[in-house]
Amino acid sequence: MGGGNNEGIFSVIPWGWNDKPPYDTPVKWHTGDPETDPWEWRMRVLDERRDISYAKVFFKKSGYITKDWAPFFIAIRRGNRCFEEDYENGVISNYAKRIYEVIQENNTLPLHAIKQLAGFGKEDKSQFDRALVELQMNLFLTMCGRQQKVSRKGEEYGWSSTVFCTTEDFWGEEVFEKAAGMKESEAIEELTRHILSLNPIAKPNKIKKFIKG
Repeated sequence: MGGGNNEGIFSVIPWGWNDKPPYDTPVKWHTGDPETDPWEWRMRVLDERRDISYAKVFFKKSGYITKDWAPFFIAIRRGNRCFEEDYENGVISNYAKRIYEVIQENNTLPLHAIKQLAGFGKEDKSQFDRALVELQMNLFLTMCGRQQKVSRKGEEYGWSSTVFCTTEDFWGEEVFEKAAGMKESEAIEELTRHILSLNPIAKPNKIKKFIKG
């Protein structure tokens, strides 16, 4: 997981931005310093690497998955099913379908453009937010960068928006081919073993939720 949490698995750092000292750390939240601000690390990963993803994938909270472990999570949460199958089986909501289709059509899209193209207004904020998390938790979408809005004059303005793409576009065929060759039970067993090697006191119910989403 990206920051401090009370889920009892493990995190990149063991405390959150609003936790209070005492603790000795070089970490300084929300300073904009790419070396010490964990909020900047997520974008450094997406800008500098292609073997680590960052999205809301654990307990509906943000975290990292490396390329080595991505096939295991895909095998568990998606198996060999495509998006259309999960939608037809009622696993995916209609709101999520609208978001997924505009991103699939455009390859990558910033958050503000997704809302516009998928027809979400201010009154739909809660439905939009839930659907976007739903797609990340089911490993259909992932973050892949950030982008500023552009005015009619072609000038950038405002805060940067998170850019999303499909997990297929992010990871490529190799990761999905590995996932297709895995049994769900074996993937769960391997992930559980790895989690316990990092955190021997992790609770079984939390491990299960961490893995299966």
